[in-house]
Order: sequence, then structure tokens, then C-alpha cells
Amino acid sequence: MKEMTGSEIFVESLLRENVEVVFGLPGGALLPIFDKIHASKLKFVLAKHEQGASHMADGFARATGKTGVCLATSGPGATNIVTGLATAYMDSIPMVAFTGQVATSLIGNDAFQEADTTGITRPVTKHNFLVKDVRELAKTIRQAFHIAKTGRPGPVLVDIPVDVQRAKCKFVWEDVVEIRSYKPNYEGHKGQIKKASDAINASKKPILYIGGGVISSNAQAEIMELAKKANIPVTSTLLALGAFQGDEKLNLGMLGMHGTYCANMAMQSSDLIISVGSRFDDRCTGKVCGFAPNAKIVHIDIDPTSISKIVDVDIPVVGDAKTILTELNKTVENKENKQWLADIAKWKQEVPLQYDNSKGLKPQYIIEKLSEITKGNAIVVTEVGQHQMWAAQYYKASASRNFLSSGGLGTMGFGFPAGIGAKIACPKKEVVVIAGDGSFQMNIQELATAALYGINVKIFILNNQYLGMVRQWQEMFYGKRYSHTCLNKSKDCPEICNTPNKNCPVYIPDFVKVAEAYSAHAVRVTDSKDVENEIKKALAFDGVYLVEFMVDREENVLPMVPAGANLDEVITRLA
Repeated sequence: MKEMTGSEIFVESLLRENVEVVFGLPGGALLPIFDKIHASKLKFVLAKHEQGASHMADGFARATGKTGVCLATSGPGATNIVTGLATAYMDSIPMVAFTGQVATSLIGNDAFQEADTTGITRPVTKHNFLVKDVRELAKTIRQAFHIAKTGRPGPVLVDIPVDVQRAKCKFVWEDVVEIRSYKPNYEGHKGQIKKASDAINASKKPILYIGGGVISSNAQAEIMELAKKANIPVTSTLLALGAFQGDEKLNLGMLGMHGTYCANMAMQSSDLIISVGSRFDDRCTGKVCGFAPNAKIVHIDIDPTSISKIVDVDIPVVGDAKTILTELNKTVENKENKQWLADIAKWKQEVPLQYDNSKGLKPQYIIEKLSEITKGNAIVVTEVGQHQMWAAQYYKASASRNFLSSGGLGTMGFGFPAGIGAKIACPKKEVVVIAGDGSFQMNIQELATAALYGINVKIFILNNQYLGMVRQWQEMFYGKRYSHTCLNKSKDCPEICNTPNKNCPVYIPDFVKVAEAYSAHAVRVTDSKDVENEIKKALAFDGVYLVEFMVDREENVLPMVPAGANLDEVITRLA
């Protein structure tokens, strides 16, 4: 046990936690730590904005299941990562964020670049720490990683004052982490598992409703075994896409507001819902009082606070999804469910996912071609908006962690930096960022990060020159009053404009020129006949490659369940 400074303890602790890469920016309250990073074995990626760094750490975690790490200085550096923490918190992503803080003697005195980081981030972290004694630093870091990756994963923040970074003490590392008040349950109650098994065996119209917890638990194989053994159709939340193979015949696709018609009808008609690692989010349930009126509900989740939080559950099973499903599969009977599967086949045939490709460049066509060319094997990372929903509908991810998206918080600006993090995590896999023109500009500066580090990420911008999802709602529910959703509206445009026309100004920015300014290769596509070739060229290119697709400006995402409606009150086409 040799004596170390706090900054040396920080570096040594991260190495012992097998941290592969740290994303962030330096600052005055982190100078001691950065001085030790300089000569260490830690790999550090310098982002161009702290929010970008936090999303990179998040993308790294989503692509691997490992804990992502980011580092930001005090005050504005710390507040800039709040959106990244909230994004990870809502989606249960394991992440540890470290922030610098003013000296302990100055805390509470409104010192330069001081902010109450622990107070600000408490609502958007699984836990957070302010370390005031260097002797607590190693133990705190150890606990932070343990909390982030066990139980229901989530982000943890550690705030480290600059004087703690300079102070010295003997380095003590605890091999086993024991936190008296934190004991996640993994096993699941055997009696509850038997009740779940009996309910499945007795059901005539069962449906598996899987969420991101299936991916966190690595329970994909167990879900497949259960589905095939008992012939149970499977519907996924946005965060579970890829956990059940996209081309599997029992796969109903995503459910909810922009889910498939067959998935929503099956949920509403089911007599038993087996929910695994999902939380009955409002985007999935529609109007709660009208959700699945004839179904009993089995809810398997490691977080007991999620059970009966939104919908009443008949059979709760608290524990790890993989562990519980392994036991459940031992007693579930082989079933055919012929009539139920015939009903579902009818719904699939009645209202398939479809679009009119007879004119204009359709975003759905681009996603379909990408899925076809990559065979669903690429990691697709989305921004947030219409393009996100089209990607969810038309990209058939072949495996878990092949589809990464901000679900709970719906964070514009997430996708591109998260894609950088995913590519650093999985350098041998193809990583494609699907972005809207609005969301891409939220963290466009990270083009410099990608270019400088030679990160071979591909960016496909579906440019409809609108904040597309908001515009769609304005068209459908606000009398087509496009209030401040047109992204190329200029001072010369009429005050009120409800539709694009030939007099519209030139779109700003020119994404091709912007990408070239950041030393990235870029092209613009305006015709559907060029789509396949340009996708192939982009995937073959060794380096950052941006393709701007000028898509149909007023294309809508359908099907759509309006807010406050039941899942079966779905809009499948517009007049």
C-alpha cells in the first residue's frame, strides 16, 4: 500500500476497473487528474463538447454492455453532461461520470466555476457522490462502478474537488464491494416463476413483450427458447430491437405509438402478456385504462419499483431476466397456438408496413436498402425524430446491440456522438448513424472528433428540412400550422407558411460543405436510383463518410397511435 495523490488514485482505480477509454474535456478543476492521465495507460478521447462526451460514453456502453466513462470539469463542464446522464438514466445504461469540483474549502461560496453538481444530477443518476476526503476516493470509485453495472444499470456520478485530487494517502483497493443498503435480487421467487409458467401453459393468446432489460441481462437466447417452445409471438420496445431476430416469423416488430399494426392488435387481443425487462412506457401502452383489457400480466424485472408502477400486474417476478427465464423454460410446455398465430398472420397481411415509393426520395426506402445491404449486421445508431421511427420500423437488426437509440428521454443530438462511442467500442463492426437534419446539428461539432481520431463512422442524414416529427403532429393535429418547424425559413419568407414550395430558400447549412470543412468525405443524394450505390460506396470507404439524402419533405411516420388513444385506435393512412 504505497502513498498516492488523489489524481494517481483516480487513474489506478480506473485501470483496475478495466476501463478501456475515457471521453471528455479538461478544465481547471481537473488539471491534477489530466496531468496523471498524460503519462498513463488510459486511452482518452477529447470530445468537442461535454454533452458529446457523455453520449460517447453512453454509446460505448450500449454497444458492449460495459460501463462507459466520461470526465468533465466543474461548473459548466459538469452541467453540460446533465443531458447525457438523463439519457442514460432513462434507458438504464451503465455509465460513470467524473466531474471536477472547486476546493472543499470553497464549496458553497459561489467560487469560480462552482456548481452544485451532486444536487443538480441527483434526479438523473442512479446514485452520486461528492468525495471530500482523499482516503474515500478509491472506495467511492469502486462503489460507483459496482452500482452502475449491477441490478438495474444506470449512470453514477463522482464529484472530485481539486484539493482531493492533490491530497495524498495510502492506496487501498477493496476486492469485494459491500454496500449495506444495496442488494439487488437476481434469483426470482420460485413460487412466482411457477405461477408464470402455469399462466403461460394455460393461455390461448400469449404475447412476449420485451424491453431493454433483455439486452442488459444478455437473455436473448432464453427469449428465443421460450418463444419457440411455446409458439409465443414477440413484440419489442424501441430499446429491445435486435434482441429477437428481425426476420424471425414470431417477431411482430416494435409496438406502441409507431409500432406495427399487428403488434398493437395482438397486445390488445392477448389473454396473457409476459413482460420481460420492459417498464410499460406510455409510448408502448397508449391510454393505460384501455391497455390490453382482457390480458393477465406477468412482469419479470430486476427493479421492483417498476412493477405495477404504470399498469397493474397479476404475476410479478423480481430478478434477473436471464436467470428467471432459464428456470421458466424448464416448465413451460410445448404449444402450437395455431388459431392465435393465424389471427396475427391476418393482421400482418391486412396492414403491413408500407409506403408509396412512386415519387420522390422516400426515407423508408433508404432504411430498407441499408438493412438489405448490411443484412442487419451493422450497428445502427439513431438520432431522435421521424428518421428514428423509420429506422425502428425498417431496419431489421440481426442481433442485440445492433440498434442503439435514445428511448426514454428522446434526446436530439444523441446519435452521432453515441455512434462515435460505439465505433470505438467495436472497431471491427460497421457503424452507421441515421440522423435528421435537425438533430444532427445538435452535436455537429463532433465531426472534428471523428476526423481527428480517424473514427470510421458513416452518417446518413435524412434531410426533410423540417423538425419532422413535430411538423407531422402539426399537420395531423394542429391544422397544418407549421409553427417554427421549417429549418430553412428565412427573414424573407412569409410570416405564415404551411407547405414547402418552389420559392423556398436554399437550405442552410450545406452539410456536404460542413463535412468537408471537418475533413470528412460527403455526398448529396436526390434520386432514389442512386441510393443503393451511394450506401455501398459509403460502407466501403475507409474514414468518416457523410451522405445527405434529400428526402420527401412531408413524408409521415405511419402507423401512428395518437396520444391518449388505445393501441387499436391506430391511424394507418392519411387522406
